Amino acid sequence: MKRLLCLVVFMIAMVGAIQTSHAAPINYFADLDGPSESPPVASPGIGTAQVLFDLDAHFMQVDAVFSGLLGTTTASHIHSATAVPGIGNAGVATQVPTFAGFPLGVTSGTYHQTFNTGLASTWNPTFVTAQGSVAGAEAALAASLAAGTAYFNIHTSFAPGGEIRGFLTVPEPTTILLLGLGLMGLAGIR
Repeated sequence: MKRLLCLVVFMIAMVGAIQTSHAAPINYFADLDGPSESPPVASPGIGTAQVLFDLDAHFMQVDAVFSGLLGTTTASHIHSATAVPGIGNAGVATQVPTFAGFPLGVTSGTYHQTFNTGLASTWNPTFVTAQGSVAGAEAALAASLAAGTAYFNIHTSFAPGGEIRGFLTVPEPTTILLLGLGLMGLAGIR
């Protein structure tokens, strides 16, 4: 019982640390699918995206895994910012026509790339112009990610406007706490 109490205290401390640490870097996640496109796309394609963004260090790491696309990939990037979190369409914020090194001409794949967000080459020139500078583009994407108005999109030959996408968000600390409590409950049953 003492061990279980220590674990609960540790989990609460971890959630507190997560909630109070607004320092960089921040991890954003998205589940990618066709129904999340606007308008929705009838695609069996699925995927996940993770974007680790550090405004202070001018750093963005992008990871994605996808499969089951009906068309072959033609582009992928982050769009920002929609008017309302979780819905709508926005222009491309990051590299155009696609992220450097993103696998093209495939129906499934993985992607891992690190970007220096202080460089103009990381951004769509139109996005930089609209924000006034590279630093403005960097700050605008950081704000959009935090607000839930940025999404990761994979475009294909089947759906040139995007076959699968997902809004990038930070998992809620309460989700982490509930997961931890559930695991502790299972351990207690044993």
